[in-house]
Amino acid sequence: MSSHRTILAFDFGLRRIGVAVGQDVTGSASPLGVVANRPEGADHAAIAALIREWQPTGIVVGMPAHTDGSRSDMQKPVEAFIQELRRYQLAIDTVDERYSSLEATAALKESRAAGSRGRISKEMIDAAAAVFIAERYLSCE
Repeated sequence: MSSHRTILAFDFGLRRIGVAVGQDVTGSASPLGVVANRPEGADHAAIAALIREWQPTGIVVGMPAHTDGSRSDMQKPVEAFIQELRRYQLAIDTVDERYSSLEATAALKESRAAGSRGRISKEMIDAAAAVFIAERYLSCE
């Protein structure tokens, strides 16, 4: 039997990177928010702080693709981000992130219809998309 694993999942975007934490005991994940992604690169001080706080055993990054599965233009920047993440010396996996932002938007709208207040921000969608990425990864393990 394997030991308990905790992952940090990232939904890469050119401006913001959604982040979630997931663990294999329950196969569930929770949104942590977003880290900034500027032209000079991701906010690695924020990523390092999350790694210190959550002590993940691995990292999962959503890999974008077109609906037919073909390579998307976003794959190259995502691959560069994955190379940057290697500095943390953790195992890094990717998972198909097709539809994660749409699923996140739908889930947040459903939550709002059920009574949660406030507008749905882009940051909330990015963090929720990272939850879907984490849970998709955990369900395949």
